[in-house]
Amino acid sequence: MIEVKNVTKSFDGKTILHNISAEFYKGKTNLIIGQSGSGKTVLVKSIIGLVTPEQGEVLYDGRDFLKMTPQQKKDLRTELGMLFQGSALFDNETVLGNVMFPLKMFSKMTNAEMRDRAQFCLERVNLKGADNKFPAEISGGMQKRVAIARAIALNPRYLFCDEPNSGLDPRTSILIDELLWDITHEYNITTVINTHDMNSVLGIGENIVFINKGYKGWEGDKDQIFRSDNEQLNDFVFATDLFKRVKQAALFMGK
Repeated sequence: MIEVKNVTKSFDGKTILHNISAEFYKGKTNLIIGQSGSGKTVLVKSIIGLVTPEQGEVLYDGRDFLKMTPQQKKDLRTELGMLFQGSALFDNETVLGNVMFPLKMFSKMTNAEMRDRAQFCLERVNLKGADNKFPAEISGGMQKRVAIARAIALNPRYLFCDEPNSGLDPRTSILIDELLWDITHEYNITTVINTHDMNSVLGIGENIVFINKGYKGWEGDKDQIFRSDNEQLNDFVFATDLFKRVKQAALFMGK
């Protein structure tokens, strides 16, 4: 579990995050949503230590990241898995080499053990047999699955995903969502997903934090979102006619 308490962050005298408090639960897909410029990316960066808030607490299962020594922070980062927006694979490395990379950096495994672990992770994301291909030789959806395999290679307790469906077609996006949901529950990971994808919100949003103009505007799950009377949230989530009809149908069915 990750807890954010009263986090405030400013840049050049402008406050981007205003006293944000939220909880991200273990074994659940926790989504952070909001318009571009709302502060959600700064919130994620504050949680993982890429920026330092002026005030507040960031607790990883009770451990305050902001009060840790440099060595403690380094140790904690071995518990984090990262899935970047563009997959961020190394073009000159094979699929297997990409998944082995964090193992080489942070583990004390033998080369054979690293290969076994990497192959296991690739099998888990349904990429058995793709070991020797290079990123340019596989589709965008497959690249995303390689990135997920790399993110879970070190058996992380916490998994962070930045726009995991960016650039993917709707069918592949659903497959990625389902994969992230499966992995989260199978390994009991605290998964935090920064997303604009409303299909993800309504599909796998077990805990949703809505950031609006630097403030926490709403928090709930994918079922509660249909019943919310938060005007800013409704304008964001149900902005299109399609999603408005989805909400109307859900309310009619008593969701």
